[in-house]
Amino acid sequence: MSFAMTDSEVFDSLKGSSAILAGHFQLTSGRHSDTYVQCARVLEDPVLTTRLARALVQRIGDMRIDLVAAPAVGGIIIGFAVAQALGVRFIFSERQAGEMTFRRGFEIHPGERVLVVEDVVTTGGSVAEVVDLVRAAGGEPVAVASLIDRGGPKAFDLELYPLLGLKVESWEPEACGLCASEVPLYSPGSRRLAK
Repeated sequence: MSFAMTDSEVFDSLKGSSAILAGHFQLTSGRHSDTYVQCARVLEDPVLTTRLARALVQRIGDMRIDLVAAPAVGGIIIGFAVAQALGVRFIFSERQAGEMTFRRGFEIHPGERVLVVEDVVTTGGSVAEVVDLVRAAGGEPVAVASLIDRGGPKAFDLELYPLLGLKVESWEPEACGLCASEVPLYSPGSRRLAK
């Protein structure tokens, strides 16, 4: 059975759930943008989340995966759904004193093949931290999957399997025209949640 979704189906799902926002945003990476994708709005719908996860699994192909790991907060729901679609265990990392770590007794067994899942990837800084944690625990990170790839260079060295490439401009804060125009800045990303 095919669970594939076209780019337009994925985009329509985002748009239909009010997940694409316009304004002046500070991304998790620290860069600024006039567009923000709030995947949590899409992931409010369990049926749609399951469909997106199955489409991601189909995009990955027949790669052997033993475990799915995701960074909190954005990757938790879609990471769990992908793990469920694959029929494998799921763990997530959290920040503790500013550092990404696996808590809650989560373990990676030596040699386990790990798929890292995130909702939106821009630079992939959080993903790179999870990849490093997996390697330090003796696991083998094999790929990264995400709902959205915002484009640009990545901080990790694995193949990225996005469900949708969404080319949205972003700038370093000092080069941001919206800052120069004094447009209010919003920071909806999860990296700045209370630690």
